[in-house]
Amino acid sequence: MSNTTKKIVIIGATSSIAEHCARLWVARGPVALTLVGRDRARIERVAADLRVRGAQASVEVETVDFEDARAIAALAARLGTPDLVLVAHGSLPEQAACQQDLAACASALAVNGVSPVLFAEAFAAGFAAAGRGTLVLIGSVAGDRGRRSNYVYGAAKGLVTRYAQGLQHRFAGTAVKVVLVKPGPTDTPMTAHLKQGGARMASPEEVALLIVDGAERGTPLVYAPKKWALIMMVIRHLPSFVFNKMNI
Repeated sequence: MSNTTKKIVIIGATSSIAEHCARLWVARGPVALTLVGRDRARIERVAADLRVRGAQASVEVETVDFEDARAIAALAARLGTPDLVLVAHGSLPEQAACQQDLAACASALAVNGVSPVLFAEAFAAGFAAAGRGTLVLIGSVAGDRGRRSNYVYGAAKGLVTRYAQGLQHRFAGTAVKVVLVKPGPTDTPMTAHLKQGGARMASPEEVALLIVDGAERGTPLVYAPKKWALIMMVIRHLPSFVFNKMNI
C-alpha cells in the first residue's frame, strides 16, 4: 500500500462497476477521487458513501454534458493531469429500438462510442504533455464481433476498441499506459433485463477487481472475467457460414 496520494478521475462514476472500482481504490490507500457524471444528486450519494469508507480519501464531484465536446475539453483542462482516468460510462440500448428509431440509434452510438473517445482524447493531451499517466477505457466483448442481438451497441464498443488500440500505438515506448477493459455480461442495473431472461452474469465486484489490478499493472487488454478472452477468440474466428446460423 502506497503512502502517496493518487489522483484519480472517474468518468461515469455512478455506474456500478465504476463505483466498485472507487471502493477498491479508497481501500488501498490515500487517494484523491474526482467523480464525474451527469446527475449531481446521484454522484453526491456515491461520494458520500466513499468518504465514509475511506478516511484517507478526498472525494470531489463534477457534472458535465457527456456529449458536449467543448464542455468535456474544459473539464479536462480544469482537472489537470491526474495519475489515472477511468472512462466507465455507457448504456445498453435495445437493439430493436435502435433499428426502428434513428434518434435512439444515434444516442446509443454517441453515449457508448463517441463520448468515451472524447473524454479519453481530452485527458490524453495532458498525459502526453506530462509524459505519464494511466488511461482506462471500458469497452465490451460486444465490440469483438457484430451480432444481430446488439450490433448497434457492439459497433459503438468496437469504436472504443479501435480507438484504444490507436492510443496504445501513439504512446508506445512512453510512460503513458492505456488499458482497454472488455467486460462480459455483468450484474448491474444496466443489464437487469438480461438477468431476468436467465443470462449468467459476473459480479461487479469481480469485474472491478480485474479493472483496478489491470490499471495498476498497465495491462493493455483486460477481459473481465478472464474466460471471455477465450470465448471471444472462438467467436471472432468462426466462419460466417457457421456464425450466421447462431442466434446470438
